[in-house]
Amino acid sequence: MNGERQVEAVIAGQPAMDGAGVKLTRIIGSPELNRADPFLLFDVFESDQPGDYIGGFPPHPHRGFETVTYMLAGRMEHQDSVGNRGVIETGGVQWMTAARGIIHSEMPKQQDGLLRGVQLWVNLPARLKLSAPGYREFAADAIPAEQLDGARVRVVAGQTATGVAGPVQGVVTDPLFLDVRLDPDRRFVEALPAGHRAILYVVEGDVTVAGQSRVVARQLAVLGDGDRLAASAGPEGARFLLFAALPLNEPVARGGPFVMSTREEIHQAFADYQAGRLLDAPGS
Repeated sequence: MNGERQVEAVIAGQPAMDGAGVKLTRIIGSPELNRADPFLLFDVFESDQPGDYIGGFPPHPHRGFETVTYMLAGRMEHQDSVGNRGVIETGGVQWMTAARGIIHSEMPKQQDGLLRGVQLWVNLPARLKLSAPGYREFAADAIPAEQLDGARVRVVAGQTATGVAGPVQGVVTDPLFLDVRLDPDRRFVEALPAGHRAILYVVEGDVTVAGQSRVVARQLAVLGDGDRLAASAGPEGARFLLFAALPLNEPVARGGPFVMSTREEIHQAFADYQAGRLLDAPGS
C-alpha cells in the first residue's frame, strides 16, 4: 500500500504498577490496546521520586518474545540467568531475546533523580519461541545519528532511507526503531515498509501525522498501512520514538511473563519455571 500512514488510534494508556512497586504507564497491553502485532506491550516509566521506582524489577522469568528497553534518563542495571550483566544509561538500549527462557532483573542504579524510559515487548514467531536466548546492549555512543533538515534522528534498529543503520540488526521481525528530534514547525518524512506495523510515541512536544492527526506528549499513535511516515512538529518542536516491524499473524497466548502460541504452552512454561527447567526447551 502506497501513501502516507494515517493514525488509526491514539492511546494514552493507564497507570499501572509492576516489579517491586514501580509506577508506570501501560499503553500496549492495556484494556485500551491489547496488542499491535508484533508488539505485545509498551510501558513508560517516568518519575523524579525514588519511591516510585527504586524497588525496580527483581528477578523474574520470560519466555517466547523479546524485550526492548530504552533509557531516556537515568540508569538501569540488568543481570540474567545466562550470565549477562550491564548498565543501560541515558540513550542506551537493551534488546533481550527471552526465547525458550530467561530469568533477569532490572534495577535502578541511583537513589534519586529522574528515571525515564520505555520497554517494548516484541513477539517471536512460534518456530523460534523455544530457541536459545540472546542479549544485546548498546551504549548511547554506539547508536548512530543522522542530521536532516530540522531533524536529528538516532537509529537504534534497522536502517533509514538514507542508509544509516542502527546497531541492532538481524532480528526476525525486521524492526526499525528511531528516536527523532524535530525543530519547531519542521516536517520529517521516512520510508516504512508497506505491511509493517508501526507505532509512534511522543516523548516531548507534539506532532501532526499526515497533516491530519495531532499526537501530544505521552500519547502513542497506532499507524495504518502505507509506505512512509510524514510527521510535523508543533511550535515548540517535538521528540518521538518510531517503531515498525513485521506482523507475525500468528495465534497469541499470554500468561503473565510468558507469551506463547497456545494455552498448553503457557501451562508448560509455568511448570518449567516452577521445576527449574525454564532455560531448557521441553524434551531436552
